[in-house]
Amino acid sequence: MNIKVITVGKLKEKYLKAGIAEYAKRLSKFCKFEMIEVADEKAPESLSNAEMTNVKDKEGERILNKIKDKEHVIVLAIQGKERASEEFAQEIQDLATYGKSDITFVIGGSLGTSDAVNKRANDALSFGKLTLPHQLMRLVLTEQIYRAFMINQGSPYHK
Repeated sequence: MNIKVITVGKLKEKYLKAGIAEYAKRLSKFCKFEMIEVADEKAPESLSNAEMTNVKDKEGERILNKIKDKEHVIVLAIQGKERASEEFAQEIQDLATYGKSDITFVIGGSLGTSDAVNKRANDALSFGKLTLPHQLMRLVLTEQIYRAFMINQGSPYHK
């Protein structure tokens, strides 16, 4: 199984990098795990709707350039479907069982993802209505992917 996480912007915080590296190392037993960063679009604090769309579209093009046709794409979005960890684990297992062994997660920039990215996505995942920093979301997602594999193998990690 191949799991890829595409994110917008550079991760600078060492403690988040260390956490992601730890879970990526643990995931290496189960899948090929890859985190890809695409450049974020520089934008002033206050933007018009048209300017926001333009920023998301430019970031969206960079994201879409990293996605292959065969990949099953799950975009992270507040309006996506919330799942319990067990349900998330079952979905990952089901995707692998039914030939979708290339799974790509997308974490957009601070403005979200473009319409083009959302249309390309096969699914949308939400971790709730809380707003979390995009950098922290990388760590949370990586841990949940690891947790899913641990649930699927019946490990006591998930209690």
